[in-house]
Amino acid sequence: MNWDIVEGNWKQLKGSVQEKWGDLTNDDLDRVQGNRQKLAGLIQEKYGLAKDEAERQIDDFAAAQKETL
Repeated sequence: MNWDIVEGNWKQLKGSVQEKWGDLTNDDLDRVQGNRQKLAGLIQEKYGLAKDEAERQIDDFAAAQKETL
């Protein structure tokens, strides 16, 4: 899925993002504003993941959201 679609629907997807990565707060998600790099950095920070693992999780999330958008 094109990340631009996720970014454009960020307000609708914030709940799904928070469901997937429960340690992210509403304030965190407001700061991210759909920016993929910011989201990856935040996931790395909160979960102690390597960059490639955070990116993989984001790819999996975006692919799952394709059906709902």
